[in-house]
Amino acid sequence: MLFLAVGELAMSKPRIFVPRAVVPEALELLRTRCHVDVGPEAGLPHEELVEAVRGYDGIFTPVIALKADVIDAMAPTCKVIACFGVGFDHVDIAAATRNGIWVTHNPGFVTDDTADMAFALLLAVARRLRECDIFVREGGTPWPLNSFMGLRVSGKTLGLVGSGRIALAVATRAAGFGMTLLYTARHRNEDFEARTGAHYVNKHDLLRQSDFVSLHIPLTSETEKYIGQEEFELMQRHTVLINTARGKVVDEQALVDALRSGLIAAAGLDVFENEPQVHPDLCALPNVLLAPHKGVATMDCFKTLGRSGAEKIFDALDGKLPANCLNPEARHG
Repeated sequence: MLFLAVGELAMSKPRIFVPRAVVPEALELLRTRCHVDVGPEAGLPHEELVEAVRGYDGIFTPVIALKADVIDAMAPTCKVIACFGVGFDHVDIAAATRNGIWVTHNPGFVTDDTADMAFALLLAVARRLRECDIFVREGGTPWPLNSFMGLRVSGKTLGLVGSGRIALAVATRAAGFGMTLLYTARHRNEDFEARTGAHYVNKHDLLRQSDFVSLHIPLTSETEKYIGQEEFELMQRHTVLINTARGKVVDEQALVDALRSGLIAAAGLDVFENEPQVHPDLCALPNVLLAPHKGVATMDCFKTLGRSGAEKIFDALDGKLPANCLNPEARHG
């Protein structure tokens, strides 16, 4: 397998593998200290990835599945796996720890960009902008007065699932629209309430009362399929669901059924259950807006993530515990 080499091969330099290209600024920074190989834009099949990762001192990875067999293959030399973004459920942390490989991620840098995406989806779905755009591009005439009737956002109730940084940022944006804020979380968050004016309710009450529901929770064994058939049956028929968290927190088949049957009005999704594959029935529905996991895809955010990830790799290569390490108990060598 041939890769795009960044920088001249210098055997004295640490070797870093980037399975898929990240922003040029990150590669340039890594090149100042390391030899860098970059995989193809489409990624590698799993069997090829197992072979490709061998012999590197570090891996800088976007969202690509690094399962136990891949990590075992990199283990003899690898000191660190640096995740490009905040998510890390694509990395087998237990396997990395067993092999003495630190795993890092980049929390905090993606907050505003993800919140912008969540609210952009909310507005676009509420006002049916996708359908309007298609109609105009296809030369639709006349422009009937009562077509593409949407939902008002201002003054409505937004239910936030989660009370972390991104939920807080979404709440801040919603305040500008005069929305009533509800939230649910594992524990009541009085600081969140003080900063947003949100009211704490249980999950079922939030689903019953909200005009818009926005998900901001990590994927765990407890949150997988957090929203399914039972939850959709609790929602109002005009409710809009927004998911910029993780695809698997929603049962996609149940979502398809809810959208088809009119249990809910619409959905806006930036994440999917089996990325990059998308449930084919979702693609056929007019009342769902789909984005290819682009919540953090701004140049400002990517440059920051790239620089932060490269610096974490440098620390690990120097034997220092990198910031935001998910398994500090792992220690190479």
